[in-house]
Amino acid sequence: MPKRKIIEIDEDKCNGCGACVTGCAEGALAIVDGKAKVVNDVFCDGLGACIGECPEGALRIVEREAPEFDEEAVEKHLAKAQAKKPAEPVGLEPCGCPSHNPMILKAQHSHEAGHAHGKPERTPAMEDLPPELSNWPIQWRLVTPQMPFFKGADVLIAADCVPFAYRGFHGKFMKDRPVVIGCPKLDDQKGYLDKLSDLFREATPKSITLVHMEVPCCHGLGKIVEEAVRRSGKNIPVRTTVIGIKGDILRTK
Repeated sequence: MPKRKIIEIDEDKCNGCGACVTGCAEGALAIVDGKAKVVNDVFCDGLGACIGECPEGALRIVEREAPEFDEEAVEKHLAKAQAKKPAEPVGLEPCGCPSHNPMILKAQHSHEAGHAHGKPERTPAMEDLPPELSNWPIQWRLVTPQMPFFKGADVLIAADCVPFAYRGFHGKFMKDRPVVIGCPKLDDQKGYLDKLSDLFREATPKSITLVHMEVPCCHGLGKIVEEAVRRSGKNIPVRTTVIGIKGDILRTK
């Protein structure tokens, strides 16, 4: 097998943001288990257009044994991927997978939804209130400090279980706040701490709203956020709300 130039990915540096995936016109990269991977060597032309897209410097060109770049295989691969993509909703620009691309969404608040159809203003008791989500991605392994919606914002950090336990999560906590979710028990706590420290340092949020469950493991999220603020060197106020396992608000401080 001949030697040629090809992309190599440092998984220790890769944060799974997916910027390189969208930067590769040949579709040679994908996010697998939270890390960028070369899906097939024959799809990589070795020119490195994806390198400049990586905010972590995790990509580089190396020379190693690899099958030759196959332009015909790339065309078939891209055609197959295109055929699998769902149709874009009417009125929206193509944006790719929300797990890869930063997206700022316009939340349709309840009063807007009601007036849009000539109906009376909706009340919080109604079951079909629209969501307040204003950003993608939201999972901590996929967000990056450079994503524009975090800059100077009141950032919401929530434990994974909270939206399922607390019925009014969208209306009470999410309105006008970009959100990051994670689980301090299941996730890599060091990775979580490093990511949040960088986010607070680079985006300088004006405040942080933290919401987690009452269970002991979830309190670790508060310690992580507190330490991340300290490491960032920024003076960022943190407001914490604890949700009970029965879905009630236990305390806010």
